[in-house]
Amino acid sequence: MYEWFRQHPWLAFVLIYIMVAYVYNKVFRTRKLPVLKSLIVYLLLGVGSVMLLVFQVDAELPIVPCLAVAIGLMFMVRIRYWVQDRAAKK
Repeated sequence: MYEWFRQHPWLAFVLIYIMVAYVYNKVFRTRKLPVLKSLIVYLLLGVGSVMLLVFQVDAELPIVPCLAVAIGLMFMVRIRYWVQDRAAKK
């Protein structure tokens, strides 16, 4: 898998950026920011994604699988809350 990410760095960057942006939106964003501040936040997410890409490609750390696990856990929590809310309504 590391060799594939090394051969396709732009696709790996896009994957990392999308996953980091999703985690930011679901966990850390509490309210809607003005446009300029949002632009700055997403530019900084891009810079951080470049750093994570370097860790993924050069150091062969499992950045993409770890982000995928984090998103999977977030989905599991969301499903759990949905089931609890549904059981509470009965």
